[in-house]
Amino acid sequence: MRVSKEQAAANRERILDAAASLFRERGIAGTGVDALAEAAGMTHGSLYSHFGSKERLAAEAVARAAAGNDAGTSQAGTLAEFVGGYLSPRHRDAAGAGCVLAALGSEVRRQDAPVRDSFTAGVRRMAARIGNLLPGRASPQREDEALAVVATLVGALILSRAVDDAALSDRILAAARHATGARPG
Repeated sequence: MRVSKEQAAANRERILDAAASLFRERGIAGTGVDALAEAAGMTHGSLYSHFGSKERLAAEAVARAAAGNDAGTSQAGTLAEFVGGYLSPRHRDAAGAGCVLAALGSEVRRQDAPVRDSFTAGVRRMAARIGNLLPGRASPQREDEALAVVATLVGALILSRAVDDAALSDRILAAARHATGARPG
């Protein structure tokens, strides 16, 4: 049975959404094609028909997840609001729907160029978003400050998810909020 162009596009979107979530939860290497197909409600053949390889799917899913990072913080009008939302327990506890930079940061260096390119674009996008929230005119110094904030936020989120002590996890988030000048409101 032939699928319409609209249904094929919807299927592709469903695969990308499932992959973006599973890769953030389990990592790229930790997510098999079987799990991807099951999560999307599709067959292996459908995945390969749309993307050709797991690597191509990973590159597009990372790009999708990085774009989703923008959507999750788009309401933030100040750096404090951005940081407060990013370093919240709710974000920490929702790895599958959270920031792809924190979820895959340590794994991406072992991926092929297309995945790394998508990830790098996500870093640049997040730094630009934060740079727009920093005071002053655009400058190399402000860009560096934005990169420092990105590194602080992503590192804090990674550590807060990794430790097995809830109080320490909360302290890591609070310390990073403090380091960026964002206080809970």
